[in-house]
Amino acid sequence: MQADPILTPEQVRATALSIARQQYPSGAIPWYAEFDGYPAGHVDAWNHIEAAMALTVAGLTEPARRAYAWLRDQQRPDGSWPAKWESEKVTETGGESNHAAYIAVGMWHELLITGDEEYVRGMWPTVRRAIDYVLGLQTDRGDIKWIRYEDGTVGEESLLTGCSSIYQGLRCAVALAERFGDPQPDWELSADQLGHVIAHHPEAFADKSRWSMDWYYPILGGAVRGGQAAALLDAQWDTFVVPGMGCRCVSDQPWVTGAETCELVMALDAVGDPRALTVFREIQFLRHEDGSYWTGWQFRDQRHFPGDRSTYTAAAVILAADALAGTTPASRIFKEIADRPLGPSAPSDPTACGCAHVPART
Repeated sequence: MQADPILTPEQVRATALSIARQQYPSGAIPWYAEFDGYPAGHVDAWNHIEAAMALTVAGLTEPARRAYAWLRDQQRPDGSWPAKWESEKVTETGGESNHAAYIAVGMWHELLITGDEEYVRGMWPTVRRAIDYVLGLQTDRGDIKWIRYEDGTVGEESLLTGCSSIYQGLRCAVALAERFGDPQPDWELSADQLGHVIAHHPEAFADKSRWSMDWYYPILGGAVRGGQAAALLDAQWDTFVVPGMGCRCVSDQPWVTGAETCELVMALDAVGDPRALTVFREIQFLRHEDGSYWTGWQFRDQRHFPGDRSTYTAAAVILAADALAGTTPASRIFKEIADRPLGPSAPSDPTACGCAHVPART
């Protein structure tokens, strides 16, 4: 995309400050702060990392580093993080695979923007433990189960959105490993296998097709590109995109959400789809005067829904603006790492696959 200010640097900074204002002194970043008598939203590692990435884009290095320090200190010996904290107390103990993998994206993003190799190298053990945890949940088929519970049992399902995010995480982890002279060829093979399953075997994943994330995340994470990406976008565009407003969260509800819309923007931009800029501009009606963003808009009832201004929405806006404008060295993070070629087991023609090891859904 051509450089375009879309949001001014001052507007981006205001949005980042809206995230920083909601950060706890500990460094944790909740979905949203306490407001109007409602308790603060919970914290989870994935959205926490996304918020930290947005802070770095805006030059707010100190709160971003506090966020990463908190995450480092909360990591468990097996490399995972609890699924949820509320009021900074763990309320869901299971370790989700996509939560663990995203630290690699955060650290590659941090390195691209700041160039601070010493800092990121200090976080490398955290990344290594996290990726080893994730790959401990990979099946022989290549998909990755979504969670391991505290008692050691593994969730039965693999999730397409989660695995698509993990694919990007693995690619970023491989890039970090190469940068630090600690190559991990097994990680790359695992990423190739996972990318192949995402691109060519939807039957491997639980059916969450009413959620827009399952539509665009295979593109956003990088496993689907080229003509397959274009066909996928066109196939469900009218299902999820509300003209002039943005992207629905789920297909059967009359509301659009800022975070999903901005993630769709980044997916469009990653494959050079010119609709990215238009969609990004359309979602700006969710911007609050202080730079924060309402989470969503219920267009049947004409009201904000669910009624909060969330840090993850603000973060997605900042990352999408950076992707479109090319402001920082990390603006292409959803393009360049993901565009590394898959291994020979992933043919571009899905009819040529012949993967007998991938059973059909019954």
